[in-house]
Amino acid sequence: MDTAERSHANRTPEQKQEALHDPVRARAMSAWLPLVRQDGYLPLEDHGLIGDGSTCAVVGRDGSTGFLCVPRFDSPALVCPLLDRERGGAFDLTVAAAAESRQDYVPGTGVLVTEIRSAEGTVRITDALLLRPGAALEEDVPAGTGTFLRLVEVVRGRAEIGLRLEPRGGTTTRHAGEGVQLACPAQGVELLLRTSRPLPAWPGVTSLRQGDRFWVCLQWEPGARPPHDADGAVEETVRSWRRWSGFLAQHVPYRDLVHRSAITLKLLDYFANGAIVAAATSSLPERIGGDRNWDYRYAWVRDAAYTVFALRRIGLPMEAGGFLTWVLDAVEGSGGPRVVYDVDGRPAPVETIDPELEGYRRSSPVRWGNDAAHQVQHDAYGEILDCAFQWAATGGSFDARLWERLRSLTEAARTAWARPDHGIWEVRSPARPFTYSAAMCHVALDRAARLSRRLRLPGDPRVWELDAEAIRSRILSEAWDPTVGALTEHLSPGGGLDASLLALPLRRVLPADHPKMVATCRAVAERLDAGGGLLYRYLPARSPDGVGGPEGAFVLCGFWHVDNLVGQGRIAEATELFERLCAYANPLGLLPEQIDPGTGAFLGNVPQALSHVGLISSAVLIGRADRGLKPELSTHAWFE
Repeated sequence: MDTAERSHANRTPEQKQEALHDPVRARAMSAWLPLVRQDGYLPLEDHGLIGDGSTCAVVGRDGSTGFLCVPRFDSPALVCPLLDRERGGAFDLTVAAAAESRQDYVPGTGVLVTEIRSAEGTVRITDALLLRPGAALEEDVPAGTGTFLRLVEVVRGRAEIGLRLEPRGGTTTRHAGEGVQLACPAQGVELLLRTSRPLPAWPGVTSLRQGDRFWVCLQWEPGARPPHDADGAVEETVRSWRRWSGFLAQHVPYRDLVHRSAITLKLLDYFANGAIVAAATSSLPERIGGDRNWDYRYAWVRDAAYTVFALRRIGLPMEAGGFLTWVLDAVEGSGGPRVVYDVDGRPAPVETIDPELEGYRRSSPVRWGNDAAHQVQHDAYGEILDCAFQWAATGGSFDARLWERLRSLTEAARTAWARPDHGIWEVRSPARPFTYSAAMCHVALDRAARLSRRLRLPGDPRVWELDAEAIRSRILSEAWDPTVGALTEHLSPGGGLDASLLALPLRRVLPADHPKMVATCRAVAERLDAGGGLLYRYLPARSPDGVGGPEGAFVLCGFWHVDNLVGQGRIAEATELFERLCAYANPLGLLPEQIDPGTGAFLGNVPQALSHVGLISSAVLIGRADRGLKPELSTHAWFE
């Protein structure tokens, strides 16, 4: 045991607790906000996220657990009161007569602190999904212990605290000497709930005074043992998170926001194999009362590729290698690239509608599984080859078998680009030849040619380069609508505007300052404007998607707009827009999939990986511009 470990081991519980709640962190705590519910539900923005590399939990500002699946991200929901406050189950710590609260993370970590106060007292709850002692998150190995630990302390006055655990679907419960054992047939798991002090009843309520402390421990791994030192277990998890976050680039603009976004992406990473899920939740609505409700607890090839791209830019290349291995195994196992997989690399489950749950604020239906797994989306070729290119750029290598798999995907992209598919937005209308999909096939061919030349890998890079250039030429001619004055959504007349085309400079298909790209950016900003710097991804009335009805503004599209402004040299405008978009984040720095442009409220699944990818990418580009470096997305800095 080294000096630091010995010092840690010798600390008293009070000293360990003080280390978690130091004065610097306390000063950074967000402002007290009243606890207000709408239709009986806490607003989506009033939640934080914790995780352990196997699963995650969404924790409300009122001490509730809004969403938790065990043992994995994509397992059946153990509790999901965000989808039905009566029938969605519960794992809550409640403070009687609570009036207001605030949340913050222990800096540099995925450990969440919630403070709740009533007229009589203030309670602090520290929530963590525990990591294994000494867990090295940078190595992407299984790090979770299957333990949700909640530390509770009364920091002022007195409080009556209630504990409720009601897994969805019912349980068989029995008291054991070490706690309460619950068999959960709906989820196929056995739970063990332990508390550090006896509770007078079940569910339990206990009265505490200032200085009183206790912990609640929920475990689902077979043979799990109670933490002999709860404070020390949380601090060990803090140390692991800080070791990983210490690899993040320190000299980036908006560092706190960027680092929080990176940690959020890591909370959505399945450490065992490198899969990255799109969001922590299912079926949170893109419009209150609407039916655009989807299950995002799976690994989209596109979303994960964007994620590793963002993390590499701020000092974390290792995630690219983990994801690349995972996705190629998944593609091989399914006989070709699919859109979305479960975390084991199998096609996501068939989509079903849950007849029991009313949906968030009665926005039904609630869906489990996702039928996008069975769609055709040609952008997957480019996402995978671009990830391989990023991996090589940071020193990654390719053995013969790995390169042969990539080469096979490259050859498939040579013809796939011209065939109709369902596009980046996964429309449920008939397939069309989407411009973004063709562009990503260009990316596949371009990256394969560059890899072959630079690393002397087998193939025909000259043919791939010619094919890539032919696709680019077809985009510029066939997607261009002179009456609209912009590139449009598909390679045929009559297409609508599509904000996904703002990603073409980011993926190095066209420079941001190409005349047709400048015109497209201007048209999208004007005609897909949702107000407040936000953009709609497209207009369903103009671009039928088979779902119908309006939706919120798509957060990622706003950051794509920032990137284009940087690439056009309009740095002051880009910076102003970036800061407006960041202002939509909740006090924890988390972002959803969509924003209600009328109210600023969160919509869609939360937190959304792509939104945080957009924030990181835009911050990096603004930082380069501020340092006087050439914009990466402009013609004069084009892909050296």
